[in-house]
This record gives sequence, C-alpha cells and structure tokens, in this order.
Amino acid sequence: MHGFGVVEHDPHEPLFHADWERTVLAVQLTALGQRLYNLDELRHSIERMPPDAYLNATYYERWLAAIDRLLIEKGLINAAELERRTAAFRDEPQAFPAPPSAASGETELVHPALDRRRGHPFRREASTPPRFTIGDAVLTKQCQPAGHTRLARYVRGKHGRVHRHQGCFVFPDANAHGRGEEPGHVYNVRFEAAELWGESAAHRDAVYVDLWESYIEPAAAG
Repeated sequence: MHGFGVVEHDPHEPLFHADWERTVLAVQLTALGQRLYNLDELRHSIERMPPDAYLNATYYERWLAAIDRLLIEKGLINAAELERRTAAFRDEPQAFPAPPSAASGETELVHPALDRRRGHPFRREASTPPRFTIGDAVLTKQCQPAGHTRLARYVRGKHGRVHRHQGCFVFPDANAHGRGEEPGHVYNVRFEAAELWGESAAHRDAVYVDLWESYIEPAAAG
C-alpha cells in the first residue's frame, strides 16, 4: 500500500530491544508447544487488531496483543483479571518483581514448538494429484475473504505462470478458523511486475509467490 514511506533498516538492530520482548517470545513458543493455538490463529489474531493500534505497535507488541486475545477467547485467562493486573502493574511496577529464571523443566515446554519448526512441520501427504504443472498459465481468484488468508491482495485477479510445485501443506485459511488443516497443493507462481503494477513497473522484474491450489484457476487461452 502507498503512503507509508521508506522502510528503515538498521543492520545493527539488536535481537531484542527490551527484556519483556524475550518474555513474549517465550510465552509464544510455550503456547505453540502446548498446542494452545496454532500459528495461523496467531496471524489472524494480529490481523484483528484495530488499524491504528496495529500501525502504532511494535513487532512484539503485536504478538502480545494477539496472544492476549487468543488466550481470552479460548478461556485460558480472564479478560477482567488481565485488565486488573495490568492496571496494578502500571500503578506500582515495583510490586511485581521479575520472576526468577526458568527451571530446566519449564524450558522444556518450548521444545515441541522448536522441534516442529525444523524442516517442514506444515507439510502433509497429498490425497489428490496436483491440478497444475510447471509452465501452466494461471489466474488468481478475485476475492475478499472475511477472515485470514495467505492470498496477498496485490496478486488477486492477476495472471501468472506456475514456476514450481512446492508440495502439499496445511491450508492457513481453514486452520486459522478452527476448520482443521485441509491440506492443499502449493505452487510457486511467477508474476511479471507489469502485470502487478502496470506499465510503470520495470519490465525485466518479476515476483514469485507461493499460492495454494484453491487460490488459482486455469487462465483462459489467448
């Protein structure tokens, strides 16, 4: 989207800007490791933040807001109690000393999440053959889903060509909404820059996007 200015990049940026960010990462890995929610649910929870809150939040502030929402929705924490404790901490932070370092048994809670991130934890066995092959001309669907999707807005309704078949993976659009994994074939699709952004785009440039099979259909001949 236009109007957000240059993306500033600091090559020396620290991994964490404050200790609380480390804690958010630990909570996130623990929750995923204990299957309290899945990664697609987390992404959808971030997307449900009010736009002004999202744009003014830092990376880990978005994670924290998303985790809070999910744990409340799943009945694992109480919204009123969370608000009460937050207000108490805001008024008297010294009354809430930092917890001691986690014991070895507690750190084991994050290992399942780390293990699933190695390799291809979301790859699944295909139950049907792929519909498309390398070189096929395809058209992405022009849709406006109400919930989470991995079909980026800027490629909707655009023509591309299948570059590679990536395999079969969990379908985020279903997994984020409690409908199960619904695995589907994923294709790496090449889009010419001019197709995406018009004649002002560099004609030698192209963008490659991974798309689930349900996002694309055969392009009309001609």
